[in-house]
Amino acid sequence: VQLQASGGGLVQPGGSLTLTCLTSEFSFDEYAIGWFRQAPGKEREGVACTSKSDNVEVYSDSVKGRFTISSVSAKNTVDLKMNNLKPEDTGVYYCGAVAIWLCRLVVVRRINPDYWGQGTLVTVSS
Repeated sequence: VQLQASGGGLVQPGGSLTLTCLTSEFSFDEYAIGWFRQAPGKEREGVACTSKSDNVEVYSDSVKGRFTISSVSAKNTVDLKMNNLKPEDTGVYYCGAVAIWLCRLVVVRRINPDYWGQGTLVTVSS
């Protein structure tokens, strides 16, 4: 399994950004994909997870209603669409492949993915 995250950048508060996790040698029959972030001086946080095999899509309370995770099978990607961004959304964002049964737990406890993509920096600032 190989994952590659991209799409980070500088955006003003209230703006939008879409992150992309490009997957290879990956199957949704075996893994779910989670998005995680780490802000300076803070613990890593799971913000969203999707599992196509059991139709799971979950979000942390901090991003619910603003972020949307979606998979595009034709492109082998899992996107994280982020709207109404806030300064507290600033951090390095990572995608990770987790066991399917762990997907719901990604947003409520610290889960270590089996595979990581490299991080992409999101900075929300005016």
